[in-house]
Amino acid sequence: MVKIVYCISKLPHLSNEEFHRYWRDIHGPIAGRIPGCRKYVQSHTIHRALGAREPAFDGVAELWFDDWKALEAAMATKEVAAALEDERKFIDHSRTAFFIAEEHHVI
Repeated sequence: MVKIVYCISKLPHLSNEEFHRYWRDIHGPIAGRIPGCRKYVQSHTIHRALGAREPAFDGVAELWFDDWKALEAAMATKEVAAALEDERKFIDHSRTAFFIAEEHHVI
């Protein structure tokens, strides 16, 4: 399987609570309709420093697909277009990173 990993930051005008509620309750069901997506996980940041470091992102989204071909097919759908359009309401794309990966389990 391959997965897209999005490291996302909220729009500056949103509180942490507003961001996390919107992402979970509004955007989650929209992204959950993406065809071919086998698994969709949202990891919501706990907004606390660890040592002297603050979290770099407000959350991580992971979407799993059977293979590269399934991922490309999904990206061409109206459901992905709707999810990307909805992201404009709560994600600061200037402070967002993503990568596509294969997992290698160690433990």
